[in-house]
Amino acid sequence: MDEKVENQSENLVATKSNIYLLSIIGEVEGHEALGDRAKATKYEHILPNLARAEDDGTIEGMLILLNTVGGDVEAGLAIAEMIASMSKPTVSLVLGGGHSIGVPLAVSADYSFIVPSGTMVIHPVRQSGMFIGVQQSYRNMEKTQDRITEFIATHSQITKDRVEELMLDTSMLVKDVGTMLDGREAVREGLINEVGGIAEALKRLHAMIDGTE
Repeated sequence: MDEKVENQSENLVATKSNIYLLSIIGEVEGHEALGDRAKATKYEHILPNLARAEDDGTIEGMLILLNTVGGDVEAGLAIAEMIASMSKPTVSLVLGGGHSIGVPLAVSADYSFIVPSGTMVIHPVRQSGMFIGVQQSYRNMEKTQDRITEFIATHSQITKDRVEELMLDTSMLVKDVGTMLDGREAVREGLINEVGGIAEALKRLHAMIDGTE
């Protein structure tokens, strides 16, 4: 993997082995810009690069590195849908955290890994700012949450009902609703395919490219 050509502003790396490395680090930024001191992944940078990677005949596969606290739901789902719709083999690796909207991002790949010390937090959709307590607002929140749970269930081995159970658990998080899973628990629940690190993730991706997996 020498002779790397790196574009840090776009969090994307092209390598000699024709694998694209996509890093999703910090908070997923949506239509509203985060502060200058916040580590953020800007979805308006990621989406066009994913489109170019899909259209580039020299790119054979993609490795997604995740260490995110979550972020903008619409932006995160847009990236996840883009990854899931790619025709080239994709493998994700959760390093540190794959929290909140990071969960659908992790499962959007064809195959997923998480390091043993990695964690994933599943919780209901959050609403920042003032929330207007009318039926239409609650229904919109429900529909957004349904989109997330449906995506997770479709792209992993966990059921939609189980995702909702984990989302609404009141016994784990102090003063909050939801569940934190470590690497092995995430695999046992069917969210992630396998516990492993960079060597295992690359080995799997190469095998998928070669057609041996």
